[in-house]
Amino acid sequence: MATFLETVIARLGKPKTIALPEAPDSRMLEAAVRVTKAGWAKIVLVGNKDEIVKSAKDNGARIDDIPIVEPATAPGLGAYCQEYWNLRGKGKPYNDDMARKMMLEPLFFAAMMMRQGGADGVVAGALNTTANVVRAGIYIVKCAPGVNTISSAFVMEHPNKEFGHEGKMIYADSGVIPDPTEDQLVDIAIASADTARRLIGCEPRVAFLSFSTNGSAAHAMVDKMRHACEKTKARAPELLCDGEMQFDAAVMPKVAARKFLGSPVAGRANVMIFPDLDAGNIGYKITERLGGANAFGPFLQGLAKPINDLSRGCNADDIITSIAVTSLQAG
Repeated sequence: MATFLETVIARLGKPKTIALPEAPDSRMLEAAVRVTKAGWAKIVLVGNKDEIVKSAKDNGARIDDIPIVEPATAPGLGAYCQEYWNLRGKGKPYNDDMARKMMLEPLFFAAMMMRQGGADGVVAGALNTTANVVRAGIYIVKCAPGVNTISSAFVMEHPNKEFGHEGKMIYADSGVIPDPTEDQLVDIAIASADTARRLIGCEPRVAFLSFSTNGSAAHAMVDKMRHACEKTKARAPELLCDGEMQFDAAVMPKVAARKFLGSPVAGRANVMIFPDLDAGNIGYKITERLGGANAFGPFLQGLAKPINDLSRGCNADDIITSIAVTSLQAG
């Protein structure tokens, strides 16, 4: 059985260019070398060239064939500063010092580099906080057309292949929005469905999760999920979605037959939309730690171009997986 990484790589087309703005980090360098050797993506290291070269030497990473872009000396810095101010200046007179200060930050430079066509994707988070990575997305990359919410999703790969799509499911939002509104849940659901199509290659079946199934309980929290589902159906009528429903009703056909008979999603869901960040984060960790599933992500979604976050405790394998996913999203 192919691993999640192998299935993603198998679906890649022409190699995409992925910028790594935390290049001096030894884990980033190892991942860059391994991906470059494999050839399924092109890597650009972004940061202070002397620091990157020294770190590569100290860690035995051969980066001779990997381009390095140093923000301070990049030919496009002036244009990047002006574009940043166009995006963030709010109509005020151009302030070169403020724009330059932001564009000299490798993460924000890499995001602008992608916006301006110099890269297809960005992977960061080994050193930057999630908030900073998301900020780069909001400030520079912006949301995809028709989407107003940046969220995140995990790919969960369960050993029981009867769940989801051959054991794979999307959990969202598990990393960005603490208490999404009904309209934000609609954005999350539509973006998560696209993530399911891109990353696990399935037709999405979206479950809006709750402690209630099909009206079994009355509460404002239940109404929130039911209304979000109704709004999603109105906005994306071609998308298979249903709710509100409990998790067991979403993934187990026998339970669905008792609790939600006739639903096109219940018992066969592969995209799980959680009511808030508490539930989403707790849910993916329980599935991983007690359920024996592999968790991949979080992957940001809803952006015009892909920028992905890493855990600061990540290793080179995690970074490689994120580079592959970012390449697939860029396609």
